[in-house]
Amino acid sequence: MSDPATPDPVKYLGRGHSKQQKLLRYATYASAATASLLIATKVGAWVLTDSVAMLSSLIDSMLDLVASLITLFAVRQAMVPADSEHRFGHGKAEPLAALAQSGFIAGSALLLLVEAIDRLFTPKPIQETTIGIAVMVFSIFATLALVLFQRYVITRSSSVAVTADSAHYKADLYANLGVIAALVVAGTFDFPLVDPLFGIAIAAFIAYGAWQVGTESFQMLMDHELPDEDRERIRAIALAYPDVLGVHDLRSRKSGPDTFIQMHLDFNGHLSLNRAHTTADAVEKEVMEAFPGAEVFVHQDPASPAPDTPSESETVKP
Repeated sequence: MSDPATPDPVKYLGRGHSKQQKLLRYATYASAATASLLIATKVGAWVLTDSVAMLSSLIDSMLDLVASLITLFAVRQAMVPADSEHRFGHGKAEPLAALAQSGFIAGSALLLLVEAIDRLFTPKPIQETTIGIAVMVFSIFATLALVLFQRYVITRSSSVAVTADSAHYKADLYANLGVIAALVVAGTFDFPLVDPLFGIAIAAFIAYGAWQVGTESFQMLMDHELPDEDRERIRAIALAYPDVLGVHDLRSRKSGPDTFIQMHLDFNGHLSLNRAHTTADAVEKEVMEAFPGAEVFVHQDPASPAPDTPSESETVKP
């Protein structure tokens, strides 16, 4: 067991996580491939329909590709093991990439808003709506397949970069539905203004997604604590051991796919070092099982014994 101030890089190198890393790589490849496929189909659909809603979807897919390539680079960088100059690994490459993604997403929302406002004052008829709708239905199925795969990867890796990537692809699903609605209404009722109105609504939705991604990434870069429910769960695990009289200086943070947890445990000052060490190791192990992939550091502090402190002959685990 290491002191919190001097984490051992060897622990990082020994994790393995080969299956997790493969899943992350596959997720980034699938994201880039999906974005490329959607760009190719939407370019043709936009040329045929001249729809600003379709253009909005095309711009979003183009920025999706850029964001997906950034995610691919970030995930590969985050997988680099800890070294003498980066003792806590390279996990922050992921929130940095996610923050960049939020910028791209916000940029796409701004470009779309400008185009939609211009079309609002100079409306144009929508053409070839059937082709446009067919392309958007294809986009929905392709995007949905990607999002489901990303959800599978996220549940096994907690990657913030893939989470951010998945967030804006989820937004794409709603945006694609909005484009279909705009094409149907414009084509059926000959109401061209609905096209830029849907474009403005989609721009607002994309901007909201950018804000969510950016906020989460910023919090991670600032070493924001884990949620209160997770911290209470950690305390409950430690205090379930009779020898643990208290928990203090609990600190936690996430760095990309990595989670770091540090805490001080209070033990009876007359307790043997061997027993306190055994209990601390047991706490570490149980917390790591509760938070897979986490690095847990426990420091042992002497404290005044409680009236009902168990004796040396009693078991360590309740």
